[in-house]
Order: sequence, then C-alpha cells, then structure tokens
Amino acid sequence: MRCWQRTDLHCNLEFVLKLYCLSPRCDYVVRVVGLSESNIILVTGGAGFIGSALVCELNNRGFENILIADFLGSGDKFFNLVPLRFVDYVEADKLLELVRKNDSLLSGVSHVFHLGACTSTAECNAAYLIENNYAYSKALANFAKGKGARFVYASSAATYGDGSTGMSDKVHPNAALRPLNAYGYSKHLFDLYAVKNNLPAYGMKYFNVFGPNEYHKGDMGSMIPKAYESIVKTGKVQLFKSEDSRYADGEQMRDFLYVKDAVAMTIFLSEVPKYANGKATHGIYNLGSGVASTWKELALSVFRAMNLKPNIEFVEMPSALKNKYQYHTRADISKLRAIGYTGKITPLADAVADYVRNYLSRGMARLEPGSAPASR
Repeated sequence: MRCWQRTDLHCNLEFVLKLYCLSPRCDYVVRVVGLSESNIILVTGGAGFIGSALVCELNNRGFENILIADFLGSGDKFFNLVPLRFVDYVEADKLLELVRKNDSLLSGVSHVFHLGACTSTAECNAAYLIENNYAYSKALANFAKGKGARFVYASSAATYGDGSTGMSDKVHPNAALRPLNAYGYSKHLFDLYAVKNNLPAYGMKYFNVFGPNEYHKGDMGSMIPKAYESIVKTGKVQLFKSEDSRYADGEQMRDFLYVKDAVAMTIFLSEVPKYANGKATHGIYNLGSGVASTWKELALSVFRAMNLKPNIEFVEMPSALKNKYQYHTRADISKLRAIGYTGKITPLADAVADYVRNYLSRGMARLEPGSAPASR
C-alpha cells in the first residue's frame, strides 16, 4: 500500500539529499532559490504524482517560491523532487504543527495546493482516512481562509460512487452520494464541510489521471505503466471481464485525463478571479477529459504507441472488486469551461503515445522543468 503517510522515520529529505549528492546530478537536488516573503506557494503532496507534476509546471512558468510538504517514506517517491526547484521542504506532520502555531515560515503563503492524501481505494482503516484526509484538510483550509490565501484542493470522482446519483458538479455535494470505499467517503466528507461552512475553496474531482511521475504508486497507479511492462515481458495485456451484461469485456468505460492537462486545470483554478458572470467561482469542479473511453481503447493505444500488434487477454475480476466497480465514468467539465477555462484536452491516443514514447520507453523518465509544458 502506498499512501501519503510516513513509512520510515529515518528517511527524510535532508538524508536523501545528502545521500543523493554522491550522484553527478547533485546540482539539481540542492539548488535553492530566493524566497519571496510576500508570495509563497504551498504544495502538499508535492513529491507525489500530480503534486510533483504541478511543481514542475509552476517551474516552467517561472515560479520557484514553492514550499513542499509530503511524507517521503522509504520508497523512491523522492526521485520526483530531484529536478524541481523550490525554497523548502517539510514533512507533512511537521507542516500541521507549523499551521497550528502560525509559524513565520508560512507568513507569506498566498496559495495552497492541497494534493496530499492517502489515495488508496483499498485502505480499510476509515479512522486513519478521516484523520489523514478529512481532519488535515479542515486544518489547512481554515489556515488558508485566515491568511486570505487561495485554497485549491483535491477531491475525487470516487465521491460519486457507482454514478447512479449522477456525476454533476453543478449541484452542491449532498448525502445522496454513495462513495464505494472509505477513501471516497473521506473526500466526500470534506466536500460537505467546505460547502456547509462556505469556505472560499476550489475543490477538484479528478477522474482517472495518468502520466509520468506516477511510478511510485505501484498497484494504485494507472493501467498504462502496468500494460507497458506486461507487453515488454509477455507480449500481452490483461483486462478484467465484465460482470455487467450492459458492457462487453473490455468495454467498461472511464474518463482518462493526462496529468499535463490535469495540472493546467489545477493552475487555472488557482488564478481564476473570485467572481465570474456575477457569481462566486469557488466551489467543486470536475476535472476530466469529458470523454468516456473503454479499457480496450486504452490498451490498444498502448500497443499502437509501442508499434506492436494487439494481444489482449480477459481475466476474471477479483471478487473484492465486483461490488465496488465503476462501469462508466465521464466528467462533465462545462462548469469549468463556464468560468473561463479554454485549455485543449489531449486526445487519449496522443496522451498515451507521449507517455509511452517519451517517458516509459526511456526508463520511466520523470517530468523536468523545461520539458513539454501543460496545455493552456
């Protein structure tokens, strides 16, 4: 299980940087830039998948006044930080202490991107998820409100459950939603809290995001790196058979969103004016491609990107997933468009080709400042 949690008390950034400085690439690791006291960007989960991609794009846009918080643990997530430029790093539990003390380190915070969370849909410890995902979010949101800082946070499409009550972001979240797992419920609770307390927060219901920098996620990562490795080793991809007669095997559908597009949408929500068309812009937004694609389409895109003949095998779905499986998701992003987002969405086949050819086939290369920017 890979979560936003500490797994090794002896593995922190300072230790990692000292160790990594034995590498010829030490200059990338230890570069620290000037700190602007009037404009600090706080990114929680900044070493994670979307968080590190966000920091990379902020670097591309000239922002280096970034404070990153995360739990690095003993895994290889720290590699996502290596090429990035930021002013400081704190462990996530330490950040909460700084918030509660209103520490001077946070005095210049103008934007908070709260992307840190335990994102494991298989996590069964609901009490841990409530503390890590819900209570932590409340503390940060109220801190940001007190500072007058823009608060942009990660919710999840998992809050919609099986979609039987709809997947609309145009209505306030309510008790009618039925998340299928404790992770989704922990995210739903904070959505409810933000709305009930009229927090000027911008919540993002990410759909199925994929792309470089997700490598540390293991089983919780997208299918694409798994498919790529399977094709390299066995020449085939395995997909779950359908347990729903409405969907043929491999025809179950998801809204897949490239991480570069997800980052562009995220940054937009940090910059959009407080009011548009006479209405407040804060609230909850679906972040997706707006297109439902099948798992089979996704697998075929990987084969095409590798210039190989498709070879798909259908296998039984694990019994633990059968009652918690989403057969169709699609994000309606018209609410995001209505407040001015005009960025183009990368077509699935193009996004997969970029991911496979420029990252996976190059030893799981990470995003680096100066690389292909996010869509705008």
